[in-house]
Amino acid sequence: QVQLVESGGGLVQPGGSLRLSCAASLSAFSTYDMVWYRQAPGKERELVARITSGGSTNYANSVKGRFTISRDNAKNTVYLQMNSLVPEDTAVYYCNADRLNWGTRYKYWGQGTQVTVSS
Repeated sequence: QVQLVESGGGLVQPGGSLRLSCAASLSAFSTYDMVWYRQAPGKERELVARITSGGSTNYANSVKGRFTISRDNAKNTVYLQMNSLVPEDTAVYYCNADRLNWGTRYKYWGQGTQVTVSS
């Protein structure tokens, strides 16, 4: 059974940093694009950052220059380093694994981790 387990969330003051981790029990982890999403109260889920199987990255405009996504295929883990946090970053952050293989899309979600930015 595929599991994605996020960790590293918590309460942080504005300007602070957090590093989220997502450990995946996925065979062929390296073939998946890994994506971080977030959902704030009353808002739709939005893409925060993606890292492809080849290592290319892209970010939401709101987090460019502040967040960094990375992956360690040996550990089946993806990270999100979040710096210069602002209250608008407050949300539940979800890890997603995504792969298109022979016309079939495989998509898995973690349970989410809460990030709260507040003084």
